[in-house]
Amino acid sequence: MSKPPLPDEAVAMMTKPNSSVITTLRSDGQPVSTATWYLWDDGRVLVNMDEGRKRLEHMRNDPRVTLTVLDESNWYTHISIIGRVTEIREDKELVDIDRLSRQYLGKPYQQRDRRRFSAWIAVDRWHGWGTLKDSSQIG
Repeated sequence: MSKPPLPDEAVAMMTKPNSSVITTLRSDGQPVSTATWYLWDDGRVLVNMDEGRKRLEHMRNDPRVTLTVLDESNWYTHISIIGRVTEIREDKELVDIDRLSRQYLGKPYQQRDRRRFSAWIAVDRWHGWGTLKDSSQIG
């Protein structure tokens, strides 16, 4: 596993609206993976959840997460971010979910009647595969 910062090629991939899966930990330690939108922002990752999402509860109980991002043109090339949630805050004006929606859909988020929360993930380590494989990484 490599330490941050990510190389330019990895950052370029992370700035695109790629498919991704986030893994959180239940209170019993069982990992739970869920597809999610993400946004790379100055070395951190932003994710956003509806108030009723279990992953929000998981993050509040245990900040350790992973996010795996698949390259849009070749899923064999992917990056896994190993990190921790450093901040959770209510997205009262829906600014963060609108940023994510514009990234993925090109327009503001349509559903406006539920509370939303943003979580910021700090990168502790990362692992690249395919064209982003770090030659110092094992297997």
